[in-house]
Amino acid sequence: MKSMLAALPQPLLNWYREHARDLPWRRTRDPYSIWVSEIMLQQTRVAAVLGYYARFLEAFPSVEALAQAPEEQLMKLWEGLGYYSRARNLQKAARLVAQQGGFPQSYEGLLALPGIGEYTAGAIASAAFGLRVPAVDGNVLRVVSRLTDSREDIALPKTKRTIRAALEAVMPQEAEQIRIFNQATMELGATVCVPNGPPRCEECPAAPFCLGRIRGTALSLPVKSGKKERRREEKTVFLLVREGRLALRRRPDTGLLAGLWEFPNVEGALEEASAAAAVEAWGLTPLEWRQKLNARHIFTHVEWEMTGYVLEVRGPGPETFAWVDAEAFSTRAVPSAFARYRAEAERILQEKA
Repeated sequence: MKSMLAALPQPLLNWYREHARDLPWRRTRDPYSIWVSEIMLQQTRVAAVLGYYARFLEAFPSVEALAQAPEEQLMKLWEGLGYYSRARNLQKAARLVAQQGGFPQSYEGLLALPGIGEYTAGAIASAAFGLRVPAVDGNVLRVVSRLTDSREDIALPKTKRTIRAALEAVMPQEAEQIRIFNQATMELGATVCVPNGPPRCEECPAAPFCLGRIRGTALSLPVKSGKKERRREEKTVFLLVREGRLALRRRPDTGLLAGLWEFPNVEGALEEASAAAAVEAWGLTPLEWRQKLNARHIFTHVEWEMTGYVLEVRGPGPETFAWVDAEAFSTRAVPSAFARYRAEAERILQEKA
């Protein structure tokens, strides 16, 4: 594999200098800014990250600012980006870095920080410090598999280790080229050697020596073992309105969407009569059923099918409920899983303001 990749670096770097997207985290060597971008980009599209990235760095311009930030503010800024454990790990790592007086300048030191795996450590080490360390993500695995016509399963750790070692062997020696080599390989996979469709071989700097193109196998690569089927869960979600305020509750401190705010909900897809019984079990009396809202949200391993009700209620309700007005609602981080209901809640609260 190493010998087949030996021809890659120079044409790849020349292509990248001419065709790379102009992204803000590529204009800096600041490890903090690069780290924030890499965490945000995990399982998230570049277009979705751009606005979050700018707002995040405006609110927390340094690792010290992030370390000292109130968690509620941090989670609110992350609202809608998903995978909220990323934000919590960012702050845990920021506190360690602040205590240490700066970012570790070694791959091993970066790898020891919460939320930083092999890929992220490699990306920061190379882009910020010019260290000769590969960063192997899904884009890179796909590019290398096609270039070498590899039939190895990229879901296996052994395959990732083999590809990582092969790339490390052919990485440039000069610091300036090291800084962009990983980015160039990822960029090639994101924009030319794309997933879920035919690669744009006519635009690829590696086309003359790509075995996948030459042998006509590129579309069948990479090989990846099948994912487990998502489990399906049904929920009934309530937008409970009482005297112009709306009920929220905090999710448990562990598990899916840990510690975020949600609309009260119960398991199962309930019809109105059963839904009324659930509301009464919370010590509330339904007064007016206003609207029924259905929604779906797909996580990595689970899919939520949600039946939602908007209704006026009276009564004390559980102590776990927070009854919020529009201003208080705007400070609570409600995950995008409830986006359909969050939009309706904002409309209702604005009407009541």
